[in-house]
Amino acid sequence: MEFEEWEPVYEAILRDFGYDRAGDERGRDLLASLVDDPLDPDALSFVRDATVAVAGAGPSVETDQAIKRAREADVVVAASTAADTLAARGVEVDCMVTDLDKNPETVVALTERGVPVAVHGHGDNRDAIREVVPDCNDAFVLPTTQAEPAGPVRNFGGFTDGDRAAFLADHFGAARLAFVGWDVDDPSVDPAKARKLEWAERLLAWLESRRGERFAVLDGRRDAIETAGVPIGSR
Repeated sequence: MEFEEWEPVYEAILRDFGYDRAGDERGRDLLASLVDDPLDPDALSFVRDATVAVAGAGPSVETDQAIKRAREADVVVAASTAADTLAARGVEVDCMVTDLDKNPETVVALTERGVPVAVHGHGDNRDAIREVVPDCNDAFVLPTTQAEPAGPVRNFGGFTDGDRAAFLADHFGAARLAFVGWDVDDPSVDPAKARKLEWAERLLAWLESRRGERFAVLDGRRDAIETAGVPIGSR
């Protein structure tokens, strides 16, 4: 996805949450300053033509069904703590997507083992960027932003860790996306997180429209998804 296509959606998110675009840009620039030799995006060529399990960090990621589906996929791209949950059940992830808000030790460990980690910089996580990124192996850090890309920092689309994982897989040519650990109606989250999950669902509806694919995670929900701010039907 090119930024010109993403930008109107990004602006809708900024309006809805009252976020400061300049803050996101500061997070982007800080991240760029701390990653001297980032991952070459070509290193993610293994995603092309693969069935990719996009693992969310919802409670259902721990179920036997989710573990089975992740294990059967060609590639696993995990959001945040889903990487830990899957690893504990013997499913190693091929890429992690995170804004560093939960498990920084996993981020560092994966980069040291040569597993790509898409580290996101935004307006609210600059402290975490300063604390975690210098300990990572730069060669396996893929810096990302939701603002305009600059320098080594890329923007593949997406807002939360989970939907950014889906957009990343799409960008790198996944043949099929299989969603595990997605609990959009998770009653345990606070209202702010619930709103973010609503946007994640909205963005997935846009992504499946762009791909001409039907995501099972949206079955039975499409008619109720709010589509304001996303160009459903646009490719």
